[in-house]
Amino acid sequence: MNPSAASSTPTPRSVLVTGGSRGIGAATALLSAQRGWAVAVNYTSDAAAAQAIVARIREAGGTAIAVQADVSDEAAVLAMFATIDRELPRLAALVNNAGVVDLPSRVDATTMQRLQRMFAINVFGSFVCAREAVLRMSTKHGGSGGTIVNLSSAAARIGSPGQYVDYAAAKGAIDVFTMGLAKEVALEGIRVNAVRPGIIETDIHASGGTPDRAKQMAPLVPMQRAGSADEVAQAIVWLMSDQSSYTTGSVIDVTGGR
Repeated sequence: MNPSAASSTPTPRSVLVTGGSRGIGAATALLSAQRGWAVAVNYTSDAAAAQAIVARIREAGGTAIAVQADVSDEAAVLAMFATIDRELPRLAALVNNAGVVDLPSRVDATTMQRLQRMFAINVFGSFVCAREAVLRMSTKHGGSGGTIVNLSSAAARIGSPGQYVDYAAAKGAIDVFTMGLAKEVALEGIRVNAVRPGIIETDIHASGGTPDRAKQMAPLVPMQRAGSADEVAQAIVWLMSDQSSYTTGSVIDVTGGR
């Protein structure tokens, strides 16, 4: 079969979407289910939001479970993957979406506590989740292949001066991680790519103390608007699909031209 002729395979397969209870993660979980994936919706603390996404998928005839884990906690990540192994079909995709920002701050006011949180969730969590995914997907380990999509940010290119250089640096690490891991597992049936969102209308801005940031920043975007979580999800799910079969080690900007 031509890989571009179908959006899903006939055999059941699962995707883990970290941070899947809201924003880009939720949009990705819903779109993945529409394309035939069984979905593990990871969440840290908002069980009700995760269960609402699961309910929407199941009501549409799909398969989904909610799995709690703070991705910065290795033991919790291991338990999450064990649950997926038991309850869902073969894991064939990982979307490393879980991430945090913080209140705007200059580097000369940055605390070690803030840095540790920023990198523990945005970088270390992505590494550990990818490690567990590779152990299951890699043909070297007896797997049948798969895809990993990491969530970067346009901040990795821009640097976010005066706001969160630490977040930008963490996402820059994700870009390099994507490139290196893609080359490392290219002959083991695994493709690794990243999506770099720009100004997107999600509540991550509120968690960083600037709920109106997307609206305020829209004039800086060549398309003169913020993007939507659904628009980012389209790029993520394409990278998960067989339609992107010759794409690995790539970082796709979804930034409205910014």
